[in-house]
Amino acid sequence: MLPRAGDVLRVTKTASVQFIHPLLFRVIRVLDWPTYDGWAWLEGYQLNTSGDAIERRSIFVQVEGLQQVRVAQPSHSAVAYRGVQARAAVR
Repeated sequence: MLPRAGDVLRVTKTASVQFIHPLLFRVIRVLDWPTYDGWAWLEGYQLNTSGDAIERRSIFVQVEGLQQVRVAQPSHSAVAYRGVQARAAVR
């Protein structure tokens, strides 16, 4: 199955030999470029270990070799707590 916008993938050499060093990748879109069966061009962001985007990239991969990653979303209470800390620091 093709990835969708927002999916976070672990891209390794099973997806393409160019990825000897695995990377995390957040998909923006699947590009509609002609390619071989089972392969796709993906546009998105390479992520660091914290999940922050560090580089925008287009990558050519075997779809079957991609690994879906579950990304933990911060809870609303954690976001609210950080907001309280930030306001307290400003005072």
